[in-house]
Amino acid sequence: MAVYSLPEGFSDFDMFTFGSMLLVGGLLGFILNAVSAVAFLRVKELRTPSNFFVFNLALADMSLNINGLTAAYASYLRYWPFGQGGCSYHGFQGMISVLASISFMAAIAWDRYHQYCTRQKLFWSTTMTMSAIIWTLSIFWAAVPLMGWGVYDFEPMRTCCTLDYTRGDRDYVTYMLTLTVLYLMFPAITMLSCYSAIHKQFKKVHFHRFNTNLPLRVMLMCWGPYVLMCIYACFQNVKVVSPKLRMVLPVLAKTNPIFNALLYSFGNEFYRGGVWHFLTGEKIVEPELKKNK
Repeated sequence: MAVYSLPEGFSDFDMFTFGSMLLVGGLLGFILNAVSAVAFLRVKELRTPSNFFVFNLALADMSLNINGLTAAYASYLRYWPFGQGGCSYHGFQGMISVLASISFMAAIAWDRYHQYCTRQKLFWSTTMTMSAIIWTLSIFWAAVPLMGWGVYDFEPMRTCCTLDYTRGDRDYVTYMLTLTVLYLMFPAITMLSCYSAIHKQFKKVHFHRFNTNLPLRVMLMCWGPYVLMCIYACFQNVKVVSPKLRMVLPVLAKTNPIFNALLYSFGNEFYRGGVWHFLTGEKIVEPELKKNK
């Protein structure tokens, strides 16, 4: 039997702990998002253009959960069993999931702005086109490192793979800063402007349907620390940061699918009713929107 040495800075207990965190987070997120996705497919009343964005968000988050579960499996083995090619694919698949997930959060914010502020109806053609564009662009930008602009390699624990932020070369810096603008700053600005407008509308009609601060805060809480570390790696040697801290940040980021399911599916009154109908068979009672006076 081959003997595999532990990665530098990690003990057996660390490997088990991180693996367990990835396992619990991955399973919980996958189950919640799977219920959301299947409810959309099974309950006719849920199949609306707006909810199609929520459905796609659930698919992206399920893919990220699978990525985390793969890392959990490798963590329990104490080594990566799928080779360098499997590492590149793992990083590629995870990047698609992340980029699509963040994009659909921004798309949902945009849709909610029109739903509550402009009262413009969202058509299936618009939703399908936007969703196709989001998935296509996510696959394209995730594939770029496979073509040489950036590299997918192991995280410090060597049981999961992502964009190699330890290189700090020109390819990494330009690619990382481009992703930061396109997939963090732009979605964050979109969400901030949309939810700010929705908050003003809620105050105007004296009826708050949901907490407009939570979506952006949750996204930044989960992904912000990890992205900041990656940006730090553009200008400084990130290897001076503790390997354990460099593992805590991506594990924290991988909890985002759990919060997304709670916010966008189970936290949405109508969608929650559809999930309840799927689980129990009880019919949805559609909530009436309070109209402006």
